[in-house]
Amino acid sequence: MPTAAETMAERRWLTGGRAYPQIAGRIRDQIHTGQFPPGTVLPSEAELSRTFGVARNTVRRGLALLEKEGLIVTVPSKGHVVAGQPGTTSYRYQEIASTLRGQIQSGDLAPGAALPSEAELRRRFTTSRNTVRQALAVLEHEGLIVAEHGRGRFVRD
Repeated sequence: MPTAAETMAERRWLTGGRAYPQIAGRIRDQIHTGQFPPGTVLPSEAELSRTFGVARNTVRRGLALLEKEGLIVTVPSKGHVVAGQPGTTSYRYQEIASTLRGQIQSGDLAPGAALPSEAELRRRFTTSRNTVRQALAVLEHEGLIVAEHGRGRFVRD
């Protein structure tokens, strides 16, 4: 039985104006068909770049699409991991983002309200600055909060 990387290699070369949506589509298909089940670490960006015959940045953009869709998560020192089913173990930054998302949705953090500082969130969740920043980046990406340079982060109206 061919490996997932070998299966990708069968349809190797991508051409056209925007190859990264094609890369995302092929990986998405493999996730949906079970070739990459939840919790699986995807091949490295360098390996995917060789497999598809594209630049590493093109692979990154394709993976970013999948992350935006919630199909994969980026785990520091591990790589890109296929997201699990609801109720499975999540990563710390996801838990922090979920807690803050709940506070925003319940109205505890009203539109226009300032979020606690990174330092305060680090103390509250006893975690690293990078983990807090990753959680905040998820909320910014979802459009729930906005960062204002020099002022902090605020709940979007």
